[in-house]
Amino acid sequence: MKAGSGIPLWIVALLAALCLAVLAWTTFGFVVPFKHETGQAVLDTYFAGYDESAVFHMQKLLDENETATRLLRAMYFGPELIFPALLTALLFLAFLKLGPGGAWFGQSVHPVVGKAVYLLPFIYGIADYGENISSLIAFGNGAPSTVATHLLPWMTRLKFASLAICFIVAARLAVMRWLSSRDP
Repeated sequence: MKAGSGIPLWIVALLAALCLAVLAWTTFGFVVPFKHETGQAVLDTYFAGYDESAVFHMQKLLDENETATRLLRAMYFGPELIFPALLTALLFLAFLKLGPGGAWFGQSVHPVVGKAVYLLPFIYGIADYGENISSLIAFGNGAPSTVATHLLPWMTRLKFASLAICFIVAARLAVMRWLSSRDP
């Protein structure tokens, strides 16, 4: 993986535009109508996290509201099938475009450590898909829903934590790239 690899900037911009379009589809097609229908936000939007009691509350709410259940399922089988993959690809390509070859943040590092940073976007993607699967199971019926109920808050925390780390690393790489381009 070579820093500033031959990935054209237009591909990164296209992925960013697709991410924004799918995020808008999710927000205006499902999250806002769900909030309007139930008066409560979708658990996927709780940036600060939530606990199992919120999952139990959502299960009760969905048991009583068929429209909300259909909206949530449609969201998971619609835009949430493609958004994590698009954002993972965008973050990975941004890391490839911005990442330095043998050094991270001005410090030389072992090559394995340098390459391990490129796995961060995939941790986000796996966590987001894990959250979506856990939600579908937790808000369904049967024995597996108990395990998913306990797992769901942790998957959401992992998703947002890994996403925050990816944004911080990408921002820092962009600043380092910008600063190094200014040096004569």
